[in-house]
Amino acid sequence: MKKEILQSLRDIEKEYGVKVLYACESGSRAWGFPSKDSDYDVRFFYMHHPDVYLSIDPVGVGKKRDVIERPIHDLLDVSGWDLTKALKLFRKSNPPLLEWLSSDIVYEETYSTAEQMRGLARKIFSPASCIHHYVSIAANNYRDIDGKQEVKMKKYLYALRSLLAATWIVERQEIPPLSFHTLLAEMAPGDDLTEAIQLLLKRKIAGDERNKGANIPIIDHFLETELEQLRRYAAELHHHTDDPTEQLNQLFRSTLHEVWSH
Repeated sequence: MKKEILQSLRDIEKEYGVKVLYACESGSRAWGFPSKDSDYDVRFFYMHHPDVYLSIDPVGVGKKRDVIERPIHDLLDVSGWDLTKALKLFRKSNPPLLEWLSSDIVYEETYSTAEQMRGLARKIFSPASCIHHYVSIAANNYRDIDGKQEVKMKKYLYALRSLLAATWIVERQEIPPLSFHTLLAEMAPGDDLTEAIQLLLKRKIAGDERNKGANIPIIDHFLETELEQLRRYAAELHHHTDDPTEQLNQLFRSTLHEVWSH
């Protein structure tokens, strides 16, 4: 599949006149629990030619979109952000972007931009912002589980991963790992519960994306209890980070030079 992914990136570069700076796997494959028919969730950021930025209408305004999305085809889901959009979200400690930068499945990293961003990640990391994000994701997925007699197995794992990521931040005040297996091992919630989650994990990997099963009371109780505690914690949490805008401006300019100077 990597050959098809790289060809899709080359097609995007040609069609839109951009350069792909970084491309990786996101979602269940990056988290470590893909089903047999899971999509390849390819995420990337890119840069236009300097002339696009040196104009009176900035990228992201009107017809100058700052997102490129391809229709899902043959399990291939490809979408990306213009670097200006990526850096604005990076400035806000955007969790999906932080996850992209820590993905173990990197399809392309042609330029130094991603590595420079990794070097700044600790500086811009906001525990408050990320906890709110992960609690929201966990709650939305648990809402699809709560009270149902039959549920999609992936909904449990999406909720659990987000909840464990939030718990990691609460306990360690650092960016959580992408791997669900690492989160589960380090944030082990108890033998019986861990055993139930491990069984759920095996069922998800062995099945398909539509695989359903009966609800799991021990996991339901854990999600409900922990979500309530995390909501209370997040409501009182405030975190200040120094404004990194000028550093990100410099990163953008250096990337512009690196990509288009030759």
